[in-house]
Amino acid sequence: MLLAIPDLLDADELARVRSLVETAGWADGRATAGTQSAQVKRNLQLPELDVAAREAQGIVLAALDRSALFFSAALPRRIYPPLFNRYEGGMHFGSHVDNAIRTHAASGQRIRTDLSATLFLAEPESYDGGELVIDDTYGSHAVKLPAGHLVLYPATSLHRVEPVTRGSRLACFFWLESLVRDDGERTLLFDLDAGVGRLRQAHGDGEIAVALTGIYHNLLRRWAVA
Repeated sequence: MLLAIPDLLDADELARVRSLVETAGWADGRATAGTQSAQVKRNLQLPELDVAAREAQGIVLAALDRSALFFSAALPRRIYPPLFNRYEGGMHFGSHVDNAIRTHAASGQRIRTDLSATLFLAEPESYDGGELVIDDTYGSHAVKLPAGHLVLYPATSLHRVEPVTRGSRLACFFWLESLVRDDGERTLLFDLDAGVGRLRQAHGDGEIAVALTGIYHNLLRRWAVA
């Protein structure tokens, strides 16, 4: 499932995150790349333990925590602490698949990467290029969202970032391990949850809504790993 989540950050949060990371100490982004992806990765990245990055992480995590749409789509079990990257002057990231397991250096915790996410921090008109291109069975999807919007997609996807030829592409990115490992099962649960929500909004908590809610939770009980 490929899903855009609009306005994850409000205007004040977006301004604060940008002010924190724009002037922080950027380093070569290949430091967190795997063997294959390091060969095609050309960008800048904030070190994980950078003070500004850690404050910005807290803002992003709080926004994720209050987003019902994010929770319904991702069913997060563990979230890798958000990272921040920057592309400018022709920088790009060639086609790659994210590592299946990420180890957080500070805690030693290992996270299975079921889903990847990119939170755009720069307005799309402020830079040329920089599209996140995600390949799936339906073809290639070029994603370039307004600042504060997030895109969520399966970490199994082949994807790339096109060269930035003008301006600066600033973004937050992270991975997460879901309570429901299988993307097809997560998608069914998301669609069912959304359908029940529309039904309740139109007709209240009637017998059918209650029955479908029960089906949702019983499927979640069957498929989830807590």
